[in-house]
Amino acid sequence: MRLLLDSFWRAVAYCLHPRVIVLSLLPLALMAALALGLAWLYWDAAVAWTRDALDAWPLLASFWGWLQGLFSGDVRNVLAPLVVVLAVTPMLVLVCLVVVAAFMAPALTRLVGERRFPALEQRHGASFIGSVLRSIGLTLVAVVALVVSMPLWLVPPLVLVLPPLIWGWLTARVMSYDALAEHASGEERETLLRTHRWPLLGIGVLCGLLGAAPSIVWASGLLFAAAFFLLVPLAIWIYTLVFAFSALWFAHYGLDALARLRAQRAGLAATAADAEAAALPPPQEGAP
Repeated sequence: MRLLLDSFWRAVAYCLHPRVIVLSLLPLALMAALALGLAWLYWDAAVAWTRDALDAWPLLASFWGWLQGLFSGDVRNVLAPLVVVLAVTPMLVLVCLVVVAAFMAPALTRLVGERRFPALEQRHGASFIGSVLRSIGLTLVAVVALVVSMPLWLVPPLVLVLPPLIWGWLTARVMSYDALAEHASGEERETLLRTHRWPLLGIGVLCGLLGAAPSIVWASGLLFAAAFFLLVPLAIWIYTLVFAFSALWFAHYGLDALARLRAQRAGLAATAADAEAAALPPPQEGAP
């Protein structure tokens, strides 16, 4: 429990580090750059195509006529750019978050290692490709588990328990593996994941519940359309900050547990060496 709480408060403190703040703002900068580039290349064509698509729907002809009577201008000229923005924004958000997440967790683990565990040997027990493939496989397993468990969501208590447990399991398996990828050997990683599986699962569940916080902002954006374009960047930043906190929590816990494991093994090895030396017969006098 002490290790769990200690790593939690250290992760909270590290969220105020300038490097972490910059990394949390990186998705916004990347999304802005992508949006400006796509707008420069395809904005006019996308708006024109959307305008033609709205005109081509015969079922909406009466609706456009009714709106035309309420407003002096052509509503489709205003609606077409809005549809383009609302359609492209989720794709931009997803791409930016995936790209940043792929590089954020290793960067935050290195930050914790450099500042708190500079003497901890890096044994590189996992490769980047292996980590990515493992994450994809575990994600597919979690998605299948969610789909299979959906009938049980009709039972009121289970809908509040099963999804957080599944996502918590996924978060714990992926982030704990990534936190130990550079510093631990394969054998050390498996030992730590086995002996600390319940605290790691608890961290994963709590981080999964924190990850639901941006959905409140998304819902607010849908309810208050006037503030939607202000709330979307806020939701992205909150989600990225939650991800950074989760990676820091797993990094502090995992590296601290690894340092303790190595210290324990070194102590046992030293004790065994002393016992072996004590068991040897004393040298006899006059022996060559």
